[in-house]
Amino acid sequence: MKALPGNPYDGHTLKTVIPDMEALVGNTIERILADKGYRGHNAAPEYKFRVFTSGQKRRVIPQIKRELRRRSAVEPVIGHLKSEHRMGRNYLWHREGDATNAVLSAAGYNFRRLLRWLQLLLRQILVQLILQLQLVPN
Repeated sequence: MKALPGNPYDGHTLKTVIPDMEALVGNTIERILADKGYRGHNAAPEYKFRVFTSGQKRRVIPQIKRELRRRSAVEPVIGHLKSEHRMGRNYLWHREGDATNAVLSAAGYNFRRLLRWLQLLLRQILVQLILQLQLVPN
């Protein structure tokens, strides 16, 4: 999660985001699957990647079509963050507040996922314990 100051055009955010993404992944990026806002981008010329946008018809192989459909699974997460984690309106001041709001809402989302995973794990443990107790003769 990264908050960029101001209201930058989507395609103009790649210049600042690509180095961070490559450092996080530990590999060079060969292609980006994005929405139509990334059609014209300002990434540095040393980055040799292709940008595939939704609705694109040319040079789109079946694998890229599948990946573009998978990309649509991210949009509900963004909507969920806006509605459930108070990102529809920023209640903190200035650029630091924007960045803090974005990072805290992402952390809250990750904690919610972690708690759901722990709940499932606890249920499985309890089911196994109950089964073990039922198999033990009195």
